[in-house]
Amino acid sequence: MTALILEETQDDDYIAEPADNRLQAVVPPGIVGERLDAVLARVWSQYSRSRLQGWLREGRVTVDGLSCTDARRRTYSGERLSLDPGSVPGEGAHAPQAIPLDIVFEDDTVLVINKPAGLVVHPGSGVADGTLLNALLHHDAALQKVPRAGIVHRLDRDTSGLLVVARTVEAQVDLVRQLQARTVSRRYIAVASGTLRGEGSVDAPIGRNPVQRTRMAVVATGGKPACTHYRAMQALDHATLVECRLETGRTHQIRVHMAHIGHALLGDEVYASRTVAGRFSRQALHAWRLGLIHPRDAQAMEWQVAPPDDLRMLIDSLQPART
Repeated sequence: MTALILEETQDDDYIAEPADNRLQAVVPPGIVGERLDAVLARVWSQYSRSRLQGWLREGRVTVDGLSCTDARRRTYSGERLSLDPGSVPGEGAHAPQAIPLDIVFEDDTVLVINKPAGLVVHPGSGVADGTLLNALLHHDAALQKVPRAGIVHRLDRDTSGLLVVARTVEAQVDLVRQLQARTVSRRYIAVASGTLRGEGSVDAPIGRNPVQRTRMAVVATGGKPACTHYRAMQALDHATLVECRLETGRTHQIRVHMAHIGHALLGDEVYASRTVAGRFSRQALHAWRLGLIHPRDAQAMEWQVAPPDDLRMLIDSLQPART
């Protein structure tokens, strides 16, 4: 991704299947004129940027079937990329680490993980290891052969809840296509500031904040389409327990959209006021329900996990006083 990427991004990039012994991908939507080396680092982040630049110079990269050695070449959505990494055992690979995993479901095709708050999904800017990816490689060494250790979507560091991981390249391609087709069901529980009633939708494009580039924002031009559906579940003390359903998956989407309509999440140090942020130790957001079609069996599957203890305690503490 670009140099100013936040360390957690949800579904803004996709991985295509390898052909023969080469890795293949499509330049993600929304890319207009970004440097080729930056796009390669975004698509194949299991390799270092310097390694990818070296492969570029060696002629191991093609764009739409044509060899390219220019790292500064401007790249555009929809172009097909191909990379021949050759055989460099261990080089550019992330290290397996014995980090506990809360596995909700596991077979030979997919893993469903209940991610705790505080765990980064993928190594990135400022986070070299200690991530879910490192934990996955320790759990199953075969995931070293799957791009990004099978990760197909992400959660912010301090968001807890369900993630699906592919154990094969074929399963990863299928799940990515489901995400692109918006047929994966992802529902979140959040504690929003203020009083919300009924249900509604926020359909507003999200892009980089034009002033604070490390933040996202609803932007009038240049943003990616983003839609969040919400439903008020319970009135709390100066807050509302809300269920949010993602139609798209942009960086910090729920947090940005709820703040945009004046109901920032409790504990959100980025998008909430200082008063609202101080009411909880992290953003009050939990991915509690995940549904998809099993890549191998074509069966509809769904999982649910209750909020973790800290979020349950917050909800209990905000119960309105009974008279």
